[in-house]
Parts: sequence; structure tokens; C-alpha cells
Amino acid sequence: MLRAERRRRGDLVAAGVLVLVVLLGIVVVVATSSAVHTTSILATGPVPAEPEAPPRVPATLTEAWRAPSAATPTPVAVGPVVVTGDDSTVVGRDPITGAQRWSYQRDVPLCTIGAEWGRAIAVFRNGRYCSEVTSLHAGTGARGPQRNSDVPVGTRLVSDGYLVTATGSNHLETWRSDLVKTMEYGQLRADIQPGTQPRPDCLHTSVAVTEGRLGVLERCPGEAGDRLTVLLPDETEADRPNQDVSTLLPTKGARLIALTADRSAVLLPNPARLSIRGHDGAELASYPLDLPPGDLAGDPPGEVVPTTDIPGAVLWWTGSRTIALDSTDLHPLWTVPGALGPGTLMAGAPVLPVPNGLVELNPADGRVLRTVAVNRGDYQGPVMLAALGPVLLEQRGPTVVALR
Repeated sequence: MLRAERRRRGDLVAAGVLVLVVLLGIVVVVATSSAVHTTSILATGPVPAEPEAPPRVPATLTEAWRAPSAATPTPVAVGPVVVTGDDSTVVGRDPITGAQRWSYQRDVPLCTIGAEWGRAIAVFRNGRYCSEVTSLHAGTGARGPQRNSDVPVGTRLVSDGYLVTATGSNHLETWRSDLVKTMEYGQLRADIQPGTQPRPDCLHTSVAVTEGRLGVLERCPGEAGDRLTVLLPDETEADRPNQDVSTLLPTKGARLIALTADRSAVLLPNPARLSIRGHDGAELASYPLDLPPGDLAGDPPGEVVPTTDIPGAVLWWTGSRTIALDSTDLHPLWTVPGALGPGTLMAGAPVLPVPNGLVELNPADGRVLRTVAVNRGDYQGPVMLAALGPVLLEQRGPTVVALR
């Protein structure tokens, strides 16, 4: 017959210590988890329908409401709400009144906000990186998928309608709808398998996307010109980017304006010209541009040139004017001098911000159909537009202003 094991005092002490360590670990994990440092207020009542657009652009527009939103480089209108973000708080607002429907607050600052898949995508800074990514359902504010990332401060979110890319001066990432990373490119924070990145020491100066393709202009050490690289972000292992083409450009100071399925539009300086590149990176056409020096100076904020897609064209804001590019072969169609931003579609018509108002355009030739006065007070900077139903949204610096 086996003798029962005797419990020694030391065994009991060791077991007690082990239990305390486990409990302490649980307390630490809970105390440092993002949920503890988050305040989420969900919308109440049924989700409202997206407001209907008017039959035409209104003849008059006056301010309906405004809200601080330093985290949105352009107005974010998704589903039935306008999403604003300032400091560490994301708010889903009624587009007509500006009233809060839901909010989501962390104890770390916002980097930027974008939208796709019927959700707002909020990126928060934790330490050196914009590392905490949360998607929020537009109608309710409920949390969707989340992830941690390594994108640098200054990131912008750009979407091709399927994938979202977080830009970065030395690192970018692409995510699918469940926020699983499909590609990362550039410097890797934890380079587990060295050699997977073709040019980790290059500076990313501008990024553009179209369905299934991601273009990045790189400024690499030892190269005489900038480099145009086109990647296939959904046909790769996450840390092994699939490069479609990479070609050296004849000069530095270039900007990537737009991509199609088989072409790229690149702004080249000295002299200013729009270079259209084919699928292999070779130049197919070149169009001279009359642009002031200020339009060519520096690199675009967040590595993103301001553009808006409308049926048949890409509207590109150079800094002093808006140029429409044909959506098929990217050749210039028409120009609106003095525009303050790339514009948007409202009631099916392209509208552009200009000093003291907006202009409604004929999309075929850029002819001004009429001008709508807008009082912007003493604000004189760039104006980014979006529309949601009968509301026209203007991003004026760190503020979103709704007009009706």
C-alpha cells in the first residue's frame, strides 16, 4: 500500500509564492491593458440611415457646426456619421447637427484617422510609434478588429477600396479588413529575417494606391535620382514585399501623384513636368506644367499628395491649383488656378474650394458652372472637402466645419 505524500512546510510556502506571482502577473496585465485605459461610449437607439444627397449643389451654404479635429487630414465621412478626432478622442457625429453619437477615448494621443469597410480606423501613438490601431463601427462606435503596428509619427491612411495602407517616411504597412497585415515595407523594427526588404535605408517621399497596386517614391543613399517602386501588397508574405517594378528616375525632388492598373503619374522638377510611366516603369509621355516654385518645394505631408477620385478623372491639388488627370491614361484634362484643395463630389458634381467660396465645375472641361460663397473668416490655408448627404465638410487646419 502506497504511503500518502507528506506536505512539507517548504512546499506550501513555494506553492503560495507561485500563486502570488501568478496573481501579480494577472494584475499587471489587466492594469496595463488598453481596455483599462479606454473610455468607450456607444451610440444609443437604432442606427440612422445615411442622409440623402440633394438633387444638386445648394445655391447657398452656411456654417451648421464645427468641431476640433487635428487628427483628420481630410474630413472623414463614413456611413451615417462624420468622424472627428482631437487629442486622444474619436467622436462619431450626426452630420446634420454635429451632435455626438458615440466616442472612443484612450490615454495616448491620436496620430491619424481614416475610414474603410464601414468603419473608422483610429491610430494612436504609444511611445515612439503610431502603434495602436483600432477600428470602430461607424453606426455605433463599437470596437472592431484591432492591431499593433510600427508606423512612424506623421503617418496617413490611404485606401484602395479593399486594403488600407499606413504611410511612413521609412516604414509602411498594408492591412486588410480584419486588420491583419498583408505587407510591410522599409525599415523593420524587429528584423527577424534579414534581407527580406530590398531597400530598408531609403526615405519614402510619396505614396499612392490603386486596387491591387501600391506605389512609393524612394530617395535612396548613393542614387542620383528618386526611385519609383510599385508593389503588390496583397500577393506577398507580410515581411517579404512583392515588387512589381522599381525604376530610377532622372532627378530628385519628384512626387508620385496617382496610379492606375498599368500606369503611374510622377511630377518631375527642373523643368516641371508630369511624367507618365508604364507598367515597366519606362516613360510613355511627358506633359510640361506651369507651376510656381512653391508647388515643387519639399515633400508632401504624410507622404501623400492631395488627390480626389471622381468619375473619369483624378483631381490633383498642386498647392496653387487643381489639375484633373484622365483616370485611364493620367494625361492632364483641365486646370483650375487658385483652388485651395482637390475638391470632392457633391450631388454628383465636382466642387472645388476657392478663396471666399466654392466652384461647381463641368467635369468634362473644368468650366465653372457657378460659384457659391462661403465665409471662412480669417482662415486662408488649404481646404480639404468631403460630402455626406446635404452636408459639405471642410477641413480647415485642425478644425472640421460643416456647411448646409
